[in-house]
Amino acid sequence: MADPENMTKTSSSPLGFARMTGSSIAGRDAAAWVTDFLNAAYYRRAAEEREVDDLRLAFCILTTYWHRNGKLHLDDLAAFHRAFGQARFESRGTLDREALLEGGAKLLGDWFPSAYETRRGWGIAFETDKEHENHLPERRLALAKLGPLTPESAPPSEQVWLTYEPVEMPSAEGVIAALTRPETWPDYASEIGRFTPLRNCGLLGQTFEIEVAAGTESGRPMFTRGYVTITALVTPEDPVALRAWFDAVTDSLPEALPYGAEPIVGFDLTTHEGHFMGAGHNRLLLYKHLGKIWVRAAGTWDPMPWHLDQAYRRAGAAAQHAFWGEGEVRQSMLHQLALAVA
Repeated sequence: MADPENMTKTSSSPLGFARMTGSSIAGRDAAAWVTDFLNAAYYRRAAEEREVDDLRLAFCILTTYWHRNGKLHLDDLAAFHRAFGQARFESRGTLDREALLEGGAKLLGDWFPSAYETRRGWGIAFETDKEHENHLPERRLALAKLGPLTPESAPPSEQVWLTYEPVEMPSAEGVIAALTRPETWPDYASEIGRFTPLRNCGLLGQTFEIEVAAGTESGRPMFTRGYVTITALVTPEDPVALRAWFDAVTDSLPEALPYGAEPIVGFDLTTHEGHFMGAGHNRLLLYKHLGKIWVRAAGTWDPMPWHLDQAYRRAGAAAQHAFWGEGEVRQSMLHQLALAVA
């Protein structure tokens, strides 16, 4: 019989997949009340009343509380109930933006509402500029227990290519300025996914915790997570490398870059062991075509193990396509990025 301890360490096992549920900053005993809090802030609200930034605000409250108090557990529920319980009682279980800000001030301090707007990074609101400057994102990396990189390794004929419709951006300069500051990536989170950086570095070599939600349409999301590291970055500073990287992509997937498009920036996001889509890597391509700026995602994956394939077919496929730009604006990180840099 297989050793269960070893099975939890492999990305190909069902136990390894189950271990990646939820968020690294919350213990399993906190999963129910954390999900309930996010439901109240966003998913349980009427569709016409949902604002994606309210969801980002709710996540920020949770992440800031973790930053100041340590990993979330069941016994932290009492503090959240004192801060938000009355507002939820008065609004049939939900929390609007005003209630989130007021509750955040009760929970964390009167400084929180203004800090959310002016001193935010890594999904955390900081009480002072010094606290912001001294933050070490590796604290969260330590909780991740990061496994090895798992790029695709199957023969090319067996690999699966996934590409998505490009999303128009207001300007190349705005996108580059945003994406090259990894601490801002949580600000572009959508209702179904968010990237949180885990290293105190720039884009190349940065590791992200990805938290994704399936079943958001039902108002009862289920959360899982995975990890990726940016293993290659090409920019106009090295035009030879830039051209070679884009040529390598289009050699395998010609439609990834329209004819006559001008490459601007590209990078690889390679999975770590335990990723919810298995072994592979995604790419983001920033390019200019017909006078407009576009970003497109394109990924290469090994065939999924049976347990990942079943989960992906049930809920993951639609969410993955929506997240990278083929769904509604509220679902897509790339559309949220475009709104942020407009």
